[in-house]
Amino acid sequence: MLFGMLILSGCGSDKSSGGGDGEKQYVIGVTQIVEHPSLDAAFEGFKKALDENGFKEGENVKYDVQIAQGDQSNSQSIAKNFVGDGVDLIFANSTPSAQTALNATKDIPIVFTSVTDPVGAELVKSFDEPGENITGTTDTHPEAISKTLHFITDEMKAKKIGVVYNSGEQNAVVQVAEVNKLAKEAGVEVVEATVSTSADVKQATESMVGRVDALYIPKDNTVVSALESVITVANEKDIPLFVGELDSLKKGAIAASGFNYEDLGYQTGLMAVKILKGEKKPSELPVQAPENFELMFNKAAAEEQGVEVQEAWSDLGKFIEEK
Repeated sequence: MLFGMLILSGCGSDKSSGGGDGEKQYVIGVTQIVEHPSLDAAFEGFKKALDENGFKEGENVKYDVQIAQGDQSNSQSIAKNFVGDGVDLIFANSTPSAQTALNATKDIPIVFTSVTDPVGAELVKSFDEPGENITGTTDTHPEAISKTLHFITDEMKAKKIGVVYNSGEQNAVVQVAEVNKLAKEAGVEVVEATVSTSADVKQATESMVGRVDALYIPKDNTVVSALESVITVANEKDIPLFVGELDSLKKGAIAASGFNYEDLGYQTGLMAVKILKGEKKPSELPVQAPENFELMFNKAAAEEQGVEVQEAWSDLGKFIEEK
């Protein structure tokens, strides 16, 4: 009988037991559609927020990080595996990742970031009314695209703007629709080229040569993951390149309206902390937008693409620091 009781006692510990020290151990499933600087920075900010609030990696938190390599079927498998493993929370980093996570579970808390249109993506009913088990942050500021487009049309005097994007990414489709709307209001033309994979990006960009006055790359995971191909074409053919977020700006675009993705990830992490501590349910945490936002310029990229930098730009935004 004593032997049997010892066996039962030993079976009473699980992943939450903390290895016998009584501290709960948390497993957080991290699903990310691709690797690129903005998404990676968001994850770093997320971890920082948790670490500063007592959820420390290697001590009481384990991150199960899975990258889908741009493949939606991989993303679905990742989400299903997290559900099967019974993780404590899912951190969904991108629109496709959040969609597959929500399709996989209505029980495990999901906190998303790097999502352009959470309502349009059917992740939440509204910003103030997220789902029962899902909430997070959007990477869209209401003035972000308009600020950049106005610069392209007013300062660059562009009449034709080329846009390369993946039509299979809902977040990209929403942004391109906004670009078309703003372009129509400004009386300029948008020339679109769509891709399915990162391998298509260079050819799609090359198709713009001689047809457009400037290029605009939205926050599209597929294209941004192959941004070097776009930059190469822009530099070789002297096509002014504009992007939808600051990490891509630093790599070789002229201007972008945006914010720091690490800061956005940190905002998201603070939401996760409240959920993990049991202070709030996802349904009680409204979706948040970026807190900081500005137009920024890359002087070196402008010169590389044959654009003369104007002193007046300083009145419109800030220049990134030279390396």
